[in-house]
Amino acid sequence: MVELQEKNRRLGETLKQMGRVMVAFSGGVDSAVVLKRAQQELGDNVLAVVVNSELFRDSEFDAAVQLAEDMGVNVYKTEIKELEDANIVANNPDSWYYSKKLLYTHLNKLAKELNYDYVLDGMIMDDEEDFRPGLKARTEEGIRSVLQEANLYKTEVRALAKELGLPVWSKLASCSLASRFPYGTKLSKQKVNQVNQAELYLKGIGFDEVRVRYHENVARIEVAADKIADLLVKREEIQHKLVSLGFDYVSVDLLGYRTGSMNEVLPEANAAEKLAANA
Repeated sequence: MVELQEKNRRLGETLKQMGRVMVAFSGGVDSAVVLKRAQQELGDNVLAVVVNSELFRDSEFDAAVQLAEDMGVNVYKTEIKELEDANIVANNPDSWYYSKKLLYTHLNKLAKELNYDYVLDGMIMDDEEDFRPGLKARTEEGIRSVLQEANLYKTEVRALAKELGLPVWSKLASCSLASRFPYGTKLSKQKVNQVNQAELYLKGIGFDEVRVRYHENVARIEVAADKIADLLVKREEIQHKLVSLGFDYVSVDLLGYRTGSMNEVLPEANAAEKLAANA
């Protein structure tokens, strides 16, 4: 706890020196801590920028806007069109770089227009443990990852968020819907919506932690290993619903939910490039 307080103090000192800051706010625990601490240190010189994207759910955008407003922070709503970028649509391993590059370039343009000195993101120390193309894009665009600068890890960020009274302190991490598709499968609005609707349905019947991986006409469902039996009890209902959404076959991954399962088929020689961000 003493170490966490020291890191929190260091975070505060970093923020105090920044003047006016724009926070890329997703509504997750990491960016919520950045936003709250920036508000504490800089008052009204903080702007929460919430970005709507074709590869994230509208409900997540709406929840992020609501949380920032509840915190009493000025909010700026904007959007990016990821499916208009051929490098992102191609859905190759380096597409994650182009996705982050598009986001950070957009945020820097806004910061210049709105007269903010820095753009902050919510990257944490855990993000340094794997190769993540977003880190390259962040560095190129000069985005500040103040949680990393304070040497904060996920468990510490959650503890700090709880201490700060943030309701999202225990929120599950979300990820781009592009992570549901095998590399090389081109993205489209129709495919993304198909997967999105399937996951929303499964969440609605009690599976909060779920991924529907897209394999052309096959849906591969991942839920926590201890929830697979519950899933099978509802197999006929689930089969009917997912077929109505456009899948011909529905399967259950016997290993259960795990982040980055689409990376498991990458050649071992490319192990250093397995993208942990691809949840």
